[in-house]
Amino acid sequence: MAGKKQGADATVYQLKISLLGAKPPIWRRVQVPSDTTLNKLHNIIQDSMGWFNYHLHSFFVDGQEYGPIDPYIDETDYEDESKVKLSGLNLAEKYKFRYVYDFGDDWYHEILVEKILPRQEDQHYPFCLKAVRACPPEDCGGIWGYEELLEILQDPQHPEREDRLEWLGGNFDPQEVSLKRINECLREC
Repeated sequence: MAGKKQGADATVYQLKISLLGAKPPIWRRVQVPSDTTLNKLHNIIQDSMGWFNYHLHSFFVDGQEYGPIDPYIDETDYEDESKVKLSGLNLAEKYKFRYVYDFGDDWYHEILVEKILPRQEDQHYPFCLKAVRACPPEDCGGIWGYEELLEILQDPQHPEREDRLEWLGGNFDPQEVSLKRINECLREC
């Protein structure tokens, strides 16, 4: 873990969250307080990427897996994400860790700690600084299913095009992403 570190109580992590395998790239740049738990980071990722939190997820940091704890399951192979703050993970600039969402579609995300910054008192956190390309729709079959969906949508003569558009609820523009909408959602975090 190379890079500068600062005190945990007044710092902000600038994270670049990239959806692995997406070509062209799909990513978000967010700033989150260092006291953010992994559980809350999950919600931030959901809101900033455009996922709907329909599926299970987990984080992988330094060989340890973290996820939500189900009170009805006695044993799990991972640690409780609600008890782990980013400041407790000894993160430094340029450090990367993983987040996976939907264990069927396997949406793997790389989270890069770009910067560790002082907290600005006049700024609401979490905050999305930049968003590139729309998030794939839920349940479209992972990266491969998403690529197939885009091919079908680009071909007006494709026999499945109308069914896919109906499933999507109308048009889908893979380039369209609203930074304003993302930040409105993040204000609720």
